Amino acid sequence: MNHNQKILVIAPPWVGDMVMTQALLRLLKKQNPDCSIDVFAIPMLHPLLQHMPEVDNCLISPFKHGELKLFERFKVGKSLRNSGYIHAYLIPNSFKSALIPFFAKIPVRTGWRGEQRYFLVNDMRILCKEKLPLMVERLVALGYGANEALSKPMLLPQLQVSAEQLNLVLDKFKISLLKKPILVLCPGAEYGPAKRWPPTYFAEVANAKKNEGWEIWILGGPKDQAAAREIQEQCHNTCIDLTGKTDMGEVVDLLSLATAVVANDSGLMHVAAALHKPLIAIYGSSSSAYTPPLSNSPLRILSLNLSCSPCFERECPLEHTKCLNDLKPDLVLKSIAAIVPLS
Repeated sequence: MNHNQKILVIAPPWVGDMVMTQALLRLLKKQNPDCSIDVFAIPMLHPLLQHMPEVDNCLISPFKHGELKLFERFKVGKSLRNSGYIHAYLIPNSFKSALIPFFAKIPVRTGWRGEQRYFLVNDMRILCKEKLPLMVERLVALGYGANEALSKPMLLPQLQVSAEQLNLVLDKFKISLLKKPILVLCPGAEYGPAKRWPPTYFAEVANAKKNEGWEIWILGGPKDQAAAREIQEQCHNTCIDLTGKTDMGEVVDLLSLATAVVANDSGLMHVAAALHKPLIAIYGSSSSAYTPPLSNSPLRILSLNLSCSPCFERECPLEHTKCLNDLKPDLVLKSIAAIVPLS
């Protein structure tokens, strides 16, 4: 292997997928500590990437999810031709994600077969789902030869937080750390309501832990603010609600302080796992068999495993969402007590 290897990684557009991709980045650095890894990603992901020490540079993707913009991609690719990249890893399976490395004339372009991109990917892998059932295995496999077996155990995602940056975030949001355990609630899930545990259930958990002396924080994006308001109303505004106020880097910093996290199957669930925090992961329409939280810390994956699930639908096709509505707060409270001794 070229010990001065310069690598370009085309990032996925989703937080959870990017967190899992860190497992590949860690493998590449282990294989060649002197390699340089740049990541081409949408701006929203850049603060997250700053918590991955394997990443040397973040390149801004100006393209929105789903946009082709062929000529613009050609211009970006052409601008990278003299950057010295000798290997590109294509994380998304889409046709358009393969264009920039092709236009950049990067010699080796590794990715799964995906969408009709045969001439764009010259190190194409054919997926056997039975051999690689987990998404993280499929990501890590790109770092090995086409017929090479994965080493066990895999390196898991592991986000890093600096004390200096953490203190800046605490100052920004005027948070004074008390000598109390902190429960972080992540009530959002980008995919749809069939992945979101009811806010009233989150509130029941929050009130129970508040009565035990815990501090409650709510984290999420702008789309999660309505759920956070509902939780706050039922908790008499005793939670610290930061939904819609943080970037992804600040979320990482704040999650690093959690004593325990309760999250839907979402990007923030994967962030909490990559920080190796005690975690309660709630699954409704989705399945942990493909994208489980990856952590060395105690965790509980909660799913009722109903006959109708996983359906992978955004909204319940049966209009009852029993996979979430029948998963009661008491089960979550018992799970917190099981993984956090002081609870």
